[in-house]
Order: sequence, then C-alpha cells, then structure tokens
Amino acid sequence: MPVFDFSSQPDIKNKAECTYTVFRSNAHEASPEQPMMVLSNREKEWKHHSVGVFTNPVKRTSFEFDEKDGTISADILRIDARFVSLLQWLGENHISVRLSGRNTEEGYAVYRIREIAFGGGTKLSAEDGFLQFMIERLLASSTPEDDAEDDDAEETGDGMKLTSLQSITDFMMCAGKTLPNQIRLWARRNLAVARSGEVSQEERRHAQRALSIMMNIQWKSNYFEAIDPIEARRILDEELYGMERVKQRIIETIIQINRTHTLPAYGLLLIGPAGTGKSQIAYAVARILKLPWTTLDMSSINDPEQLTGSSRIYSNAKPGIIMEAFAAAGESNLVFIINELDKAAAGKGNGNPADVLLTLLDNLGFTDNYIECNIPTSGVYPIATANDKDQISAPLMSRFAVIELPDYTPLEKKIIFKRFALPKVLKRMGIREDECLVTDDGLDAVMNVFANTTGIRDLEQAAEHMAANALYQIEALGVTSVTFDSKKVWDLFE
Repeated sequence: MPVFDFSSQPDIKNKAECTYTVFRSNAHEASPEQPMMVLSNREKEWKHHSVGVFTNPVKRTSFEFDEKDGTISADILRIDARFVSLLQWLGENHISVRLSGRNTEEGYAVYRIREIAFGGGTKLSAEDGFLQFMIERLLASSTPEDDAEDDDAEETGDGMKLTSLQSITDFMMCAGKTLPNQIRLWARRNLAVARSGEVSQEERRHAQRALSIMMNIQWKSNYFEAIDPIEARRILDEELYGMERVKQRIIETIIQINRTHTLPAYGLLLIGPAGTGKSQIAYAVARILKLPWTTLDMSSINDPEQLTGSSRIYSNAKPGIIMEAFAAAGESNLVFIINELDKAAAGKGNGNPADVLLTLLDNLGFTDNYIECNIPTSGVYPIATANDKDQISAPLMSRFAVIELPDYTPLEKKIIFKRFALPKVLKRMGIREDECLVTDDGLDAVMNVFANTTGIRDLEQAAEHMAANALYQIEALGVTSVTFDSKKVWDLFE
C-alpha cells in the first residue's frame, strides 16, 4: 500500500506510516453512505464544505484543512481503491480543493471533491472540468483487482475530452489500474512516442490522436447487472407485434445473462424477409441491455481496411469503422448491429470484409491497424440481420445463434395496420382518428393491394399515403372527415 510523500522532502527520522486502509466499491455514485474516502474527525467535526490540500509533511497521508484558526491536519482513514491514484495526483500537484462530506461515527465521509484554484501550476483546473471528468470516470469504473447541493449539480465533466498531452498524462496517472493492463501499457508506449524528439512530427501526431481516442473510451468490465425480464418483455411487445417464438428466444438470452452476469458467447443472427422487423428487434435488445448501439451496413463495405483502419505509416491514416464505433459510443460495452450480413462478400479491395468480423465475434479482442492495440471485446454484443442465409459463409454463421423470422400472416398484417401503423401515422401528422376512418372492406382492400409483398414496410407506406390524402381533403377541400371504403382504397392505390 503506497504512502505518498507529496512534499517531496525526505524525512529520515520519521518512518513511513500509512494511515489509511483501502476498501473496494463498485458504487457508481458517491454519497455519505458510499464515500470516496473517510478522514479522521477526532480533532473536530469538519464543516460540510471544507477547503484545503492533500499533503504528507511528516510521512502521514493526510488532508490539511484551511480553518479560520489556522491549518489543521487530518489523517485519511479509508479510501476507495479507485481513487488512490487520483489522491496521489492531487497531492503531488498541491491542488487546492473543496471537500463535501458528512461527519459520521467512523469519520468525515467525503463524497465530492471540487478544485477551487489553479494551484500555481500548469495542471488543468476547474474551467475545463478535468477533475470532475476524472471523478465521474473513476466512479463508472470497476474497482481495480491489485446529499448534494444545488450549486454542485451543474459542474460535471460531461463535455470534457482528452486531447492535449497534458490532459492525457493526467488521466493516465489518475486512472491507474482502473484501465485494462494491455491498454495501460499501450498508452505508456504511445505517450513516449508522442513526447519523443527522435521521431517525426507525423508519428507524434498519430500517437497523440490514438491516445486521445483510447483514453476517451470508458473501458468497462464485462460484468452485467441483472435485467428485469418483465420490463424486457414490455419493450419487445412495444417494438414488435406477434413473433412470439422470437421474443421467447430473446427472453431466454436475458435469463442467461442474469445467471452468469456476462454476455452470451454467441450473438444473434436474425434472418427473414425484408420488412419483418429485424432492425427493430436489434434496437429493442440494445434498449433492454441499456447499452449504446452502432450499426455496420455491410452492403456498403467494399474493403476490409474500412473496418480495420489504415497503418500509421500513411499521413492520412485513420482508425477503422469498428474503432470509430467504440469512440462514438464512449465505452467498450455496446451492441454492434451488423446489417445486410449476407451482402458482406468480397469487395473491391484486397480480401473479404466479412472475414474481419470473425475476430470481433470471437470475443478474443480486436486489433485496429491504426490504434495498434488489442481491444477487449468481451462487452460487445453483436446482432446481425440478413435476408438470405445461404449467402453467409459457414465460419460467420457459426459465430451466431440463428433466429429465423417468418413473414407476418395476413391476419397479423391486418392487425398491425389497424392498431399500430395507421394510428402512429395519424398521431405524427396531427390528424384525429375520427378524421381518417377505414371501413372493414377498406381494410380488406388494403390487404389485397399489398398481398404479394413481404413484411409490413409497404403497409406503413400505405398508411402514410392514406393519411396524407385525408389531410389534403380536410385542408384543401374543406371536408370534416374522410372514410376509406374498398372503392376509395382501390382508387387511391391504382
């Protein structure tokens, strides 16, 4: 357990003494009950808001309170393991901070730290939110293995981006072992390149850009909290009518996650005719998992390099689409929705773009040519869609749990049009339901017009056409209501 000598003044007489113990917590919000650290309050009970600096003048890790009657030192008794490196950074740079805490029987429980001055150095200050960004990132992290006031609420680090070498260096120091080992070692190597005077300016620029991308991603563990199956079912029913077998398969996946607290070894491959709701299912699963999602349209990928990125030897090098998806999501746990998987054949470039997906799907890590680091993918859940499974290679098929979606029956299409498609369009256009009516024979006529189409996409377009026609008659012709019977439907769509 480290004892930090923030004063950088050696003290031979006094033996190093660590005053605190480390506790482990995965709480995502700090509170008096789940504090960042606990300070001794034997000398006196500290105010709710107290100002001072972290220091260690006599080899005792402590905090110096700036009181009216002078400076009073209080030992740090306990500290969340995630904040050990941040404490060291605050102390080494003599940054003045304001603590928010509550006096308890155990001590002064600190649940908020805010920088109040530049500290006389070149470090980042409260004006760009680095400290708050750092605290939020640490609270969102898993613990490493080895009552708020209104004026505090607005000061967050949501808009903070790590771009400068100084901010990246500070972040790496504060994050410590909350970063995965391979990423921490990779970051040190690239930081050395970015600072080196022995490499070209182009190499330094690429190293700094790669560091900025990687450090702005929240690298989370692959542990998943339990998901409420009832809420999951509600979301599925909201997004999709019918398809009971498909919904059952997804609920089974949710139950599996609840038991293992990890994602299944295989993603989902949804195969069915166009317009059957494959994409809606994928979006619903992302909602259920409470993860950000990104889409890859394989029909537009012509070269594997679009996915893997280009090497830094080129001046215009950049990361691939997969790495950019991580950066856009801002975290390592996300849902990859891979559309048109059956169209991921050999493109115009060298190689097959579909083969690149194999490393992403194996959960063994993905390496981008620009980043040059093995990216952990254990928190990535792939969901692919396709129309024709015969066009998908056997290696790709073996990475998915395949769910085949049948086309809707005529009765299901009729119910979807009447209960969902038409009311949704009317609401969007601001039309009352009594202003656009469809008779039973008119509804049968709509089904007959689109009897030879798959899915419900054409029916949604039909609802749009009918609503727009009704709106035209109401606004331009002065009618109060439009009723579509069989004859009007055929006249409209002929």
